[in-house]
Amino acid sequence: MPSESLNIADAINETCPWSGKPISADALTLYNGAVVGFCNTECRDKFARAIQAFEADLQARRVERAGLHQ
Repeated sequence: MPSESLNIADAINETCPWSGKPISADALTLYNGAVVGFCNTECRDKFARAIQAFEADLQARRVERAGLHQ
């Protein structure tokens, strides 16, 4: 989701979870319905990549446990 539609006042955090620096209005994202802020877009994008990797790993585990792997 574009950060322009998100409001820094709605962020659940004040500091970037990666760097510990204050969050920036141009580096916001939604996570589980909550606005999460980062110090810059690079940290925001790093978070997005991490989430995608975790989701892919979870899906692979579900498939494996269901006996659907080949």
